[in-house]
Amino acid sequence: MHASIQDAAGGGGSGSRNGNQSRKVMVVADPTRESAGALQYALAHAVVDHDELILLHVENPNSWRNTLSTILKMPSLGSSTTASMDVGGGSTGGRGGSGAVVEGEGVDFLEEMKHACKGAQPKVKVRAMKVEIDKDRATTILFHSKTQKVDVIVIGQKRNITSALLGYRRSGGGSMKGARMIDTAEYLIQHSTCTCVAVQRKGQHGGYVLNTKTQRNFWLLA
Repeated sequence: MHASIQDAAGGGGSGSRNGNQSRKVMVVADPTRESAGALQYALAHAVVDHDELILLHVENPNSWRNTLSTILKMPSLGSSTTASMDVGGGSTGGRGGSGAVVEGEGVDFLEEMKHACKGAQPKVKVRAMKVEIDKDRATTILFHSKTQKVDVIVIGQKRNITSALLGYRRSGGGSMKGARMIDTAEYLIQHSTCTCVAVQRKGQHGGYVLNTKTQRNFWLLA
């Protein structure tokens, strides 16, 4: 029942892919519920043993959203295999490393994500990347997905007016005239040369709503 979307995403979840061909899966990592849901989906449905999982965090030093990072709390990924990542409920400090620190909580969320990945998929190679924004978030993610030669991009998506306002602004021909707002995930879906899966987590046990270039609003049970 779920074969079509999992095949498109290089899916698996356990075991090995046919031909034992490993893949690179990039998850856009942020201290948000949407990002946590995307990572949970990737661990359960997009990677198998011996794949490589890249956690990409895009920093914008000039963004007002970085100020909000001081009060953001990373939620639990919501499964027994990733329970150690419950940094939203008062984690006992970070594990070192060079990732972005969520101030006020003392938690390096990239290290927490890596730790959760190792707990859920111990045979998957995991590494974190922290990059500064170049022009805009969407094209920065797209650039690094190409340079890293990833096979699948997984990004959390929140469909509301806020995501539209904070998403990628694109104009035809580079002019601001006639510009329109487009969600970062939608931009990646439309312009990525590899498969991009936008993930909306529907509650603790409600599964996921997935969007790709070929599948829209695909409901996947948890």
